[in-house]
Amino acid sequence: MLSLLLTALIWGFAFVAQVQGMDLMSPMFFNATRFTLGALSLVPILLWQRGRGSADKGDTAGVDVVGTEASRAVSTDAASNGASDVVTITGAKLNANKPDSAVALSIAGFYLLCITDGFGSIGLADTLLVFTAVLFAVHILVIDTLGGTVDAIKLSFGQFCTTAVLSWAGSLIEGSVDWAFAAHSWIPILYAGIGSVGIAYTLQVVGQQWVPPTRASLLMSLESFFSAVGGALLLGEVMTPRGYLGCALIFLGTLLAQAPARLPKWLKR
Repeated sequence: MLSLLLTALIWGFAFVAQVQGMDLMSPMFFNATRFTLGALSLVPILLWQRGRGSADKGDTAGVDVVGTEASRAVSTDAASNGASDVVTITGAKLNANKPDSAVALSIAGFYLLCITDGFGSIGLADTLLVFTAVLFAVHILVIDTLGGTVDAIKLSFGQFCTTAVLSWAGSLIEGSVDWAFAAHSWIPILYAGIGSVGIAYTLQVVGQQWVPPTRASLLMSLESFFSAVGGALLLGEVMTPRGYLGCALIFLGTLLAQAPARLPKWLKR
């Protein structure tokens, strides 16, 4: 859970890096550079794993099996306590889990934070974001399926390389490769590449080995909360009381989703 919370924090502040980086770079070129950097950041770990694996391959085989079975058992036991938001509602539906009061709080929070002028103000960009939210929900479920059988670092590295190749192809097709602009945006690229991609996406894979997908998606949805905080602190953006109330409801919904289904015996005394 701490891994997923840290993932949301890093992703939230990455929105600031994306805004600054894409002032000079196209989204495709920005993604190409940051996912390439994210993949490169995992190479030393992969090399270290390879060296360690050749030394104690026999010792780690049994541990891997036990760890995999334990993660599956924890995921199974905790699945009934899952909750979801916009991303996580989709995850819950695909997992046949019904949203509960935590979801209702999160939905209300996202409405107050994002929909400021009523549903009539929703445009094409908002529709695209909802579509990407659905895709991200599917991504969470895929990670949940593969997490127990594939090494987290190797899975992350494969994702980064695939995204980087596709982004470079798109950048070359649209002619948006401009290294002069990239040089001026090196700080956002560095944070988005090593922080948001290399560290956060890998923490997502690690965290989801122990947390069921609906619960994980609610934790990671806090990136919206952290992005609002990052925008206020680093970009000077000002939120209205409505926005602060939305953030509070999102945070409360997340806390409620992590609460135990039953009170411990010592609290009932």
